[in-house]
Amino acid sequence: MTDSPESPAAPEPSGDGSEKKAVSGKARTEPPAEGGRLGPAPWMSGGFLLPALLVLGLLVVYPILYTFWRSLYDGSGEKLVWFGNYTDMFTDDVTVSWGPTAGKLTVTLLVLLVAAGTVFAAYLGITDWRRAGITLVALPLALLLMWALLSAKSPMYTAFRNNLIWVIAAPSIIVALGLIFAVVTERIRWAAAFKLIVFMPMAISMLAAGVIFTLVYDRAPERGVLNAVAVGVHDTFKESSAFPGVRPRESGGPLKSEKTSGGTAYVTREAVQPGATVLLPLVAVKPEVQRTLAPAKANTPRPGTITGTVWSDFTPGATAKPNQVDPPEKGLGKIKVEAVSGGKVAATATSAADGTFAFKDLPAGAYTIRLAASNFAEPYNGIDWLGSSLVTASIIGAYIWMWAGFAMVLIGAGLAAIPRDALEAARVDGATELQVFWRVTMPLLAPVLVVVLVTLVINVLKVFDLVYIIAPGSTQQDANVLALQMYLKSFTGEGADQGMGSAIAIVLFLLVLPAMIFNIRRFRREQG
Repeated sequence: MTDSPESPAAPEPSGDGSEKKAVSGKARTEPPAEGGRLGPAPWMSGGFLLPALLVLGLLVVYPILYTFWRSLYDGSGEKLVWFGNYTDMFTDDVTVSWGPTAGKLTVTLLVLLVAAGTVFAAYLGITDWRRAGITLVALPLALLLMWALLSAKSPMYTAFRNNLIWVIAAPSIIVALGLIFAVVTERIRWAAAFKLIVFMPMAISMLAAGVIFTLVYDRAPERGVLNAVAVGVHDTFKESSAFPGVRPRESGGPLKSEKTSGGTAYVTREAVQPGATVLLPLVAVKPEVQRTLAPAKANTPRPGTITGTVWSDFTPGATAKPNQVDPPEKGLGKIKVEAVSGGKVAATATSAADGTFAFKDLPAGAYTIRLAASNFAEPYNGIDWLGSSLVTASIIGAYIWMWAGFAMVLIGAGLAAIPRDALEAARVDGATELQVFWRVTMPLLAPVLVVVLVTLVINVLKVFDLVYIIAPGSTQQDANVLALQMYLKSFTGEGADQGMGSAIAIVLFLLVLPAMIFNIRRFRREQG
């Protein structure tokens, strides 16, 4: 048996301090002694932070404090009114109507949909039941607040109502579109080009976007893109009238006006029998239309048939007798003519190019001849996108066009960060693509969606540029928001009141503050 080599004995400490010298070159890893400090001294940190704090104070803190102080004074800034501006903001020129309207019923339906979506999200595990319960308790309060805002009528309440519509509609639609775009771009080859197109509006300023959409929403189809499309689609399925605005003479003619469900029709003053001929003169035909028409022809009587002529009873530059067909005058073709008996249409006919028409094989009796209202209806000119009922929705559409790319990029980055192992594991366990999306992707993507949503809420509360530029003067009050109301109160008109404008600015700041606090707490929670 062989003896194993002995381990070398540990050197004994000597009393000459050589051991201390041996370890003197090693880095010290012991924590500092009690009362010691890591990092630079406090005065040095303060010195580095002081310039930033001064800039922050001058550009943020001082304006907030000054705005609050200014809101306690009247418009001239000389008389202290304390909180009078805040009470006047909610009480001046206010009328209240609590009855149901289309807007209130729509809000009620939206609240019910949000409640259903909250329950569904809790069921899928996207949110927990405690938060879902808090949301369901808050929804009736939100409904009551919205009902009150819709019931009160004043410029200030209109601004509050529109801001609430913006906060509910714009961020949710943008996040939904951004999510759809982000998911789609993961499955298409030309994803880079698609992202570039969708994100490009972010490079355009609000002013430029407002000018662009002012033209997009123009009422005239010759300029407005949307109305050009709307008119094209409408005229494809429903032919427009050939002679809009054409009418009989106001007096002395054989025709009189008659209101119908389709508009204003023109009927003969006297009833006629089969075998008679009727003359139906009209005026106000546009000169450019007159030049394209064929000469009018007086129809001849026929037994058992009502005949007649529809023509333009006026020719520019020619002398002609009223209510009779003269050689220079033009016939009106494709006019729908009706023979009415007992309040019912007995027969219809369409005039020829020379204006002649005939009702054949009519039973004996008295008939009134009517020119249908559809012959003279004004052409369809599209939708009044910037009218009082659609102006807010139209401006929100422009905002969505600008910010959908922002949401797509952030949500796309969140999707790219999701571990593929989790998705593959769910598929291996037999989950369908829809189940993978709702039960795996959405819970992992929820923090990113919250970031995008809160950021958009803060931006939407401060929206000003688009509303000011896109909304025309006639409907600007209908599209009013708090930021615009603050500007109008402070700087426009002879009664500019910077005290009231400052009070509106403070209210707007208080509305933005909860979202900012939520964002700060979330950042700290993620970093902690």
